Amino acid sequence: MRKKIVLLLLLSQVLLAHAATDDSSTAPMRDDEFVNVILQKASMPKLGSAFAVIYDEQGQRPLYTKNADKIVPIASITKLMTAMVILDANLPLDEPISIEAEDRDRLKGTRSRMSNGMTLTRGELLKLALMASENRAAAALARTYPGGTQVVLAMMNAKARELGMDSTKFFDPTGLRSENVSTAQDLVKMVMAAQRYELIHQYTTSHSHVVDVDGRRSLRFSNTNPLVRNASWDIGLSKTGYISEAGRCLVMQAKILQRPVVIVLLDSWGKRTRVGDANRIKQWMENAAARAARTARYTNRS
Repeated sequence: MRKKIVLLLLLSQVLLAHAATDDSSTAPMRDDEFVNVILQKASMPKLGSAFAVIYDEQGQRPLYTKNADKIVPIASITKLMTAMVILDANLPLDEPISIEAEDRDRLKGTRSRMSNGMTLTRGELLKLALMASENRAAAALARTYPGGTQVVLAMMNAKARELGMDSTKFFDPTGLRSENVSTAQDLVKMVMAAQRYELIHQYTTSHSHVVDVDGRRSLRFSNTNPLVRNASWDIGLSKTGYISEAGRCLVMQAKILQRPVVIVLLDSWGKRTRVGDANRIKQWMENAAARAARTARYTNRS
């Protein structure tokens, strides 16, 4: 009983400090002890994804893990590493690149609206690879890298080692090969590294992009993550992925209660589960904070 009283008093003091701001409902949760209290006392979220991590960037520790050390295919989440390697090379983003026959997916036969001969800038290809998960765009970016695709792959694997992603391996720049594997905890490191690139932030959170095909017609490509169009979310980075071996995947960096978190969801069952899991995580954190606030108010009145 004495421990509970001390805990409640501590919690009430932290909440009162936050309430001193002009808008306590949206004030950032800066106190790590406060976060520990509200999340440790909350029941864990029930997620449909087979592998998951919720990582608190401010406190630098996971808030939730589920099979986070299991090595699994990661599908188009791969494209975040492809993008970092392309940007690291400082290649001209305004350089025109044409889609060629070798950029076509001959492994799984996935469809694309990017036809042979279509010419876009390197920057546009990067945006379509990240935002719309266009495989031909990613393949063309790797093909036109100095030294070609094999050099890109070598650089991707070297960067993985540099980031401490010891369970991660890349065998193609698109994510179509199931040999591209990682763990949920490794992908936290990749997301945190990728969010430092302003263009990756811009491109992965764009709602859509229109490209001019031949001067007479245009094509609109949309973001594969519907949450970027949801006003209740504050998303700094987003990437989806899918192949049958990996299931549906989603990684995000977002602010929840104005606190930056990394969310990794792999092998989500069903088309809507990864988005539903992300919403459940957001609701879990918000509800935990609300319950803690109510408890503190009750304690103060007692």
